Amino acid sequence: MSFQGKVAVITGGSSGIGKAVAIELVKQGAAVVINGRREQALIEAAKEMDPTGERVAYVAGDISDPKLAERIIAEGLSRFGRIDTLVNNAGIFVAKPFTDYTAEDFESVMSTNVAGFFHITQRALTEMTKVGSGHIVTITASGVAEQPIKAVPAMLAAISKGGLTAATKSLAIEYADKGIRVNAVAPGVIKTPMHPVETHEFLDKLHPMGRMGEVQDVVNAILYLESAPFVTGEILHVDGGQSAGQW
Repeated sequence: MSFQGKVAVITGGSSGIGKAVAIELVKQGAAVVINGRREQALIEAAKEMDPTGERVAYVAGDISDPKLAERIIAEGLSRFGRIDTLVNNAGIFVAKPFTDYTAEDFESVMSTNVAGFFHITQRALTEMTKVGSGHIVTITASGVAEQPIKAVPAMLAAISKGGLTAATKSLAIEYADKGIRVNAVAPGVIKTPMHPVETHEFLDKLHPMGRMGEVQDVVNAILYLESAPFVTGEILHVDGGQSAGQW
């Protein structure tokens, strides 16, 4: 499938998985709108993706703000004329015993993982419905959300990312006859700068395959879903076997 001329919106696009997805899509001919909280990081990422600035736009701000969601979609339409794909990548992960979570933890995780997803997806789907085509891909979570791990208590990830898994299937059915596909990628622990090197040995052991995933593993999964027109409602696990069961 050719990505030439396609337009993708990517949240959490200044680093890690989101940045890697944006780089690959631009490399393959797409234009992207990236979002993140840190404007300077977005500027630097955009220059790395396309020094000319012709195929990359950025909008800084908190994705949980509905007004920001409107700005992001408006930027994609004004700069590139269309929205073909939305990659819901922005997310927060806080691991604690359940009774140690604070009200602030709950608000922070739910506002980004759930409210952020809701606002930008609703606005993207509004535009996609007008033209009868589009694709939503959401990054959920495998181990802590679907196959809880005793060593990593993370109920807030389960309730938020697990909810996105259910939402993916619900929206896939709702929009299947409107030319719009809705899928998700459920990764295990992916090797990004957010995981200090000293934690890698522990994190490797959280996967039956004995290692963390690489960012490119998730990028490849998204590229597959982008190029699979008969796939919708799919939760594609890229988790080194975590979702297969107890090990």
